[in-house]
Amino acid sequence: MFDEMLRGEASRDVENGKRSRILVVDDDPNIRELIVETLDDGKYETIEARDGNEALEICANEKPDIIVLDVMMPDIDGLEVCLRLRNEALTCHIPIILLTAKGMLEDKIRGMQTGADDYLTKPFDPLELEARIEMHLRRSLRDGEASPLTGLPGNRAIEEAIESRIASGRRFAVCYIDLDDFKAYNDRYGFLAGSEVIKLTTKAILESLDKYGDRNDFAGHIGGDDFIVVTDMDRAPIICGEVIRLFDERIPAHYEPDDRDRGSIISTDRQGNVSEFPIMTISIAVVHNTYRKLEHPGKVAQIAAELKKYAKDMEGSNLVFDRRRRD
Repeated sequence: MFDEMLRGEASRDVENGKRSRILVVDDDPNIRELIVETLDDGKYETIEARDGNEALEICANEKPDIIVLDVMMPDIDGLEVCLRLRNEALTCHIPIILLTAKGMLEDKIRGMQTGADDYLTKPFDPLELEARIEMHLRRSLRDGEASPLTGLPGNRAIEEAIESRIASGRRFAVCYIDLDDFKAYNDRYGFLAGSEVIKLTTKAILESLDKYGDRNDFAGHIGGDDFIVVTDMDRAPIICGEVIRLFDERIPAHYEPDDRDRGSIISTDRQGNVSEFPIMTISIAVVHNTYRKLEHPGKVAQIAAELKKYAKDMEGSNLVFDRRRRD
C-alpha cells in the first residue's frame, strides 16, 4: 500500500482543531449571510463570493476545503463554475454542494453531471446544510487525504487512481517525483523555506499537466517531497520533461546569492560532520505497463523505489523509465 511503503503524511482531521475553509458562492447577500451565520460556531472559516468569476479566483488562490455553490447566478452560473473546477488538477477534488431554487429531477441530474457532490433545493434547512457539509468534509479527508500544503490528494486517492488504471486494462504510466537533497536544504534554510520549495514543485507539476495533460490525468502528494502523477504512457515523457525544466529553471531563486553562485550549500549534521550539497535537483521514476502487467499499487511502489534509487545515483535532474519486460 502506498501509505505503508512511501512515507505518507498524516491527513488532516475534522477533530484536529484546524478550522475547515468553506467558500459560500451566491449572488444573493441574504443567502450568503444565512449560510455564514449557520456556520459561525468556531468550527469553520467562511469565505464569500458574489459571482462565478470571483469564486474561480478565490478557488485558485485560497484552496477552500468545500464549496457551497448557487446554481442561478449572472455571467457564469454555478454549473459552469463546477465544471471548470472539476477540469483543474488543483481544484478537482474539492467537494461541491449545489444550491438552487429549482427542484426538478432533470436539474438535479444536470448538476451531478457537472461533477457536484450534493444538491440542496431552496429554501433549505440550515441545519441540514451544516450536516451535509460535515459529512462531505469527513469523506473528503478520509478518501482524499488532501495535503494542507499543496491541496493535492493523498495516499488513499493515489492508490485508488492507480487501481482504476489497472482495472481499465489500458496503457498507463505512474510518475514518481522526488526532490534530491531536500533534507539538506531544509536543514540549511528552515521549514518555511522548505515549504515554499514544495509549493514550487506542486506548481511545476500542475502547470505541466495543464500544458500537456488531459482531464483524466491525476496528480497526488504522497508526503514530504514525494509526488505522483498518473497519466497515459504517451504523455508521460513530455509531462515529466516539462516538470524537470520548470523546476530546474525556478529552484535557484530559492537559494541565497552566495549559495547560488557557489552552486551548493554547506550543511552540518548532528554529529558535527560538514558536507556540501549541490543546488536541489529532481528525480522522476516512471513505472508503466507497456512491457509487463501491473496488478497492484504495491508492485508499482516497489518498482518506483528501485528506479528512484537508480535516478538519484546520477548527477542533476533525471527522468528514468522502467525498461524491464518482466519481473
